[in-house]
Amino acid sequence: MAQVDKSGARVQRMFGEIAPKYDRMNHLLSMNTDKYWRWWTVRKLIPGIDGPVLDVCTGTGDLAIALAKKIPAEHDVVAADFCREMLEFGEEKKERQSLSRVKFLQADTQCLPFPDDSFSLVTVAFGLRNVADTDRGLVEMTRVCQPGGKVAVLEFTLPRFTPLRWIYKWYFLNVLPRIGHLLCQNRSMAYDYLPSSVGEFPQYEALANRMREAGMKTVNFFPLTFGVATLYIGQK
Repeated sequence: MAQVDKSGARVQRMFGEIAPKYDRMNHLLSMNTDKYWRWWTVRKLIPGIDGPVLDVCTGTGDLAIALAKKIPAEHDVVAADFCREMLEFGEEKKERQSLSRVKFLQADTQCLPFPDDSFSLVTVAFGLRNVADTDRGLVEMTRVCQPGGKVAVLEFTLPRFTPLRWIYKWYFLNVLPRIGHLLCQNRSMAYDYLPSSVGEFPQYEALANRMREAGMKTVNFFPLTFGVATLYIGQK
């Protein structure tokens, strides 16, 4: 089977095309469960935050905005993504919710424009699998995290329970792409890319090991909704 094309130009073009309907499609295809996953993630990460926060591959900024609503008011949240169209929708969302301390910035996760040890918390939600070099992305996230700070990855996974895994894969491979093409037509076939990218991405202990190799001291992971998504938390 051919590898999924995660080249920067392809991914950037694809997300630029689907940006206008990105949030609506996420909520529809996950049956609004993505909102619960972010809520649970914020609740898990908030304790101990004592500095600025960085959310990479932020898309339209859902996780960054959710964090900004809960962390102490003196700490800024930087929301970085390399797709300009996504950031434009994030800016609109920020203005509607009067969250001026969320700073949107165009940046590649593989080469973050920040000094070492800049952030108390570095997060990514459903975006790390889109980074061309996963390990390079993890190294950069760890580099800009403060010693003792946390690096968190929220990502799709395949359920471990075999019958549920079969149902989930059938939905991902057969139903999701058809709904995506019907409601969000784009030349880059984004909703064929999604299930393929999830299937190829390291999961559970495999991703936890990659995070340790990137420089995190301890890594724990927490499957959500029977393992449809998983939150990984590492400490630098």
